Amino acid sequence: MSDGAHASSTPDSIARALRDDLLDGVLEPGARLTEEALSARFRSGRHSVRAGLRTLVSEGLLEHQRNKGIVVPAVTAERIDDMCSYRSVLELGALRLALARDADFSAAAEAVGRLEALPAGAPWRHVVEAHSAVHTGIVEAGGNPRVAAAHRACQNELNCMLATIRTDFSAARLALVHRHLLDQLLVGGETAMRALEDDLELGGRAAMHLALRRRRGVPAHLG
Repeated sequence: MSDGAHASSTPDSIARALRDDLLDGVLEPGARLTEEALSARFRSGRHSVRAGLRTLVSEGLLEHQRNKGIVVPAVTAERIDDMCSYRSVLELGALRLALARDADFSAAAEAVGRLEALPAGAPWRHVVEAHSAVHTGIVEAGGNPRVAAAHRACQNELNCMLATIRTDFSAARLALVHRHLLDQLLVGGETAMRALEDDLELGGRAAMHLALRRRRGVPAHLG
């Protein structure tokens, strides 16, 4: 868990520490966050805590529920599908633009290298941030700032949802998968498009659905 014991933490540092907890899966879906507990943890006034929480609510990482206050939102099948469908539209569209302009994927390649360099047992937030950088590199290669901005806007929420698959994916496994993806991107054409679609559907949507079923105690073969 991120260190939250600094005196008089600012709203930004509170939001950052809680975001790290969400990415690492320390704060599970359904967990309730109270201003009293957070004020004690961060040694800050409630106004700073409240401002930090508002930041995370605006990012879709926390939500305000009636009679409960601020909670970590549940990862549901509907939420997975909504996010993954939106992500696919953005990333596949950006890749098609990148291929049409014969863009290079050097930023994505550098991010794959960072994934490969992560040690075993690295905090999940470091893994998911490196993974995110791979996909950001693909989107930015498309050269459309509106698409890139829309993609950035959903990345924090997506990264927190990916905490559900942390028991199934290590840094080494993600690095291997994304090295293969990068190789296919460099081939270009429909080979590249199919590779990214497979990664988004199998490594993203299907993996999160499987993790959700496991959490609910539903055998995988029953879906």
